[in-house]
Amino acid sequence: MSSELEPRTAVAAPRRPVRALTRLAGVTVLAGALVVGASVSAVAAPADARSDSAAPSTVSDTATRAPRTTHGPCAYTETPDEPAARPVPLPPDPRRTPARGSVRVTLATNHGPIGLTLDRAAAPCTVQSFLHLVGKRFYDRTPCHRLTAYPTLSVLQCGDPSGTGEGGPGYRYRDELPTNLPPAPTDPTGERRVYARGVLAMANAGPDTNGSQFFLVYANSALRPNYTIFGEVDGPGLATLDRIAAGGVAPTAEDPAPVDGSPALPVTIRKAVRSHHHH
Repeated sequence: MSSELEPRTAVAAPRRPVRALTRLAGVTVLAGALVVGASVSAVAAPADARSDSAAPSTVSDTATRAPRTTHGPCAYTETPDEPAARPVPLPPDPRRTPARGSVRVTLATNHGPIGLTLDRAAAPCTVQSFLHLVGKRFYDRTPCHRLTAYPTLSVLQCGDPSGTGEGGPGYRYRDELPTNLPPAPTDPTGERRVYARGVLAMANAGPDTNGSQFFLVYANSALRPNYTIFGEVDGPGLATLDRIAAGGVAPTAEDPAPVDGSPALPVTIRKAVRSHHHH
């Protein structure tokens, strides 16, 4: 599932901007498609490669039944054409989605901890899915595959166990978009909003394609308000993000000084853990 940070791909959303400047790729929200997309450099190829390689496994089980959807208000829906990068069941979807309070999650990375405070009121279905993936250890031992360093898009995108920017959890769910973000001063069209330093948001590959990819904003970024914001990064987490961002984007044969691609300092989420202090 590609996310573009407009990158959707949490990257998704950002990615779009990049391209448009492009899409995070798949799920990446980052540049254009910040959150969900493929790694930027491999945007197109991975998608093709993935559909070919996925075909044998999906033909047998999807020809026989329609994709399952949960029956609660979040309606998490299987994506047979985009199988899970790591097997995980559909999230619980109770009749009443918890929509009050905050939950703390810590991403233990190879560069230090990144503490997250999830906001149930802002994005109840997103928080419910994210906590489900944390509980199923979906994020353990996964890379953060995309770093952007545009003047208007500064994000680290994570959440794809395959590390390609195309991978997701095998399901998708609807957007819970922010409505109160200030206009980005850098965008004369007025279409982009400020995704501020410290924001935690979902990458996607277009409307209502949220999965597992998310992005962390390390400097104020200008994105269309197409990426669900579901929490924020704490102070120590921002210090960790700053260290990663300071390493820059890894050079490639095509581009010796890229502003969107793999982090030069490889980033691994060793473990994602929910802390049981409720605020």
